[in-house]
Amino acid sequence: MKLQNSSNPQLLSVRVTSAMPAGERILLGEDSFHRMISLERKRTERSRKPFLLILLDIGTALPAGSGEKQMASILSAVALMTRETDVTGWYKDESILGVMFTELGAEEPTGIVETILNRVSAILRNYLSEDQLTRVNVTFHLFPEEWDQELSRPSNPALYPDLSRRDDSRRLFRALKRYMDVAGSVLALVLFAPLFLAIALAVKLTSEGPILFRQRRVGQHGKSFVFLKFRSMYINNDPSLHQDYVRDLIAGKAERKPSNGNGNGNGVYKLTVDPRITSVGAFLRKTSLDELPQFFNVLRGEMSLVGPRPAIPYEVEAYDIWHRRRVLEAKPGITGLWQVNGRSKVKFDEMVRLDLRYAQSWSPWLDLKILLRTPGAVFTGDGAC
Repeated sequence: MKLQNSSNPQLLSVRVTSAMPAGERILLGEDSFHRMISLERKRTERSRKPFLLILLDIGTALPAGSGEKQMASILSAVALMTRETDVTGWYKDESILGVMFTELGAEEPTGIVETILNRVSAILRNYLSEDQLTRVNVTFHLFPEEWDQELSRPSNPALYPDLSRRDDSRRLFRALKRYMDVAGSVLALVLFAPLFLAIALAVKLTSEGPILFRQRRVGQHGKSFVFLKFRSMYINNDPSLHQDYVRDLIAGKAERKPSNGNGNGNGVYKLTVDPRITSVGAFLRKTSLDELPQFFNVLRGEMSLVGPRPAIPYEVEAYDIWHRRRVLEAKPGITGLWQVNGRSKVKFDEMVRLDLRYAQSWSPWLDLKILLRTPGAVFTGDGAC
């Protein structure tokens, strides 16, 4: 096997001289391979054909003085286990090799994965010694993942190296965003303290039950947290009405509901007649005052002042694959692009696109613009009910 540097610094041409009909393979550099993982995720979101990412950690498999020979054996094995449509490259330069088996069958992918893993294991044993095998750590990652609601982090970080890199490149902005979150939430809690007391009394005196409503929500990377609101519903209510509407909304089957005189009269994608809501709760929801306790979530770092609306577990369960990106790419927020651009007047898919646009382009300055627009959206009740 002969290794040659390509004219492209992100590519390494790998020529296999063993019985390999393809003859030549490309080993992508770390940046390019991460971009290919991101691209393959998006292809899978549309085609629904899963892909398998296999990572070979060879960091301890190349002892001094024999690294070139060992590397030749490993790359020969990798070349034999892949098809022309598969992608190989450095997941981590000179340390972790990655192989993407693309466009697997959408039906019963686990059987195909088992076949691939058996083949990979057999090829590695043919090309590597027992000592080398013990030094190579092999892991596999199937996309899309099975999201188990009981897990604290259902998303698999190995499948999103591009998002980690993007977060690292924004480290300064992220620190500034956190400073804005802490300072803004502390200021809001102090300024609105009298309002907190008045709302608490109104909730307590008009219906039975606790003052605060606590609900498990799905945060960034699928990590769940306890979400706080002022209680606006009667206790022991049946959530099935909302669950059914949310599933129809996500599937694009929901109809607009009358918006009680708000907006342009075209209605909203939201339950506007909900028997679970108290009279005080209806006012709190219309004015968004029920959202005030979320400043405590911001202080705890579970939410941000600006970000996507935090999702309910049964909502995430109904998501299409591409919808999941809204809970992966940004921390949930009290307000966001959706809230200042019509709120419930836009369809669910459009809300997700707004969330993704925010995640890809956010900055402290964009957060400031959204925060400045939020009082106007709350005052007019645009998209609320």
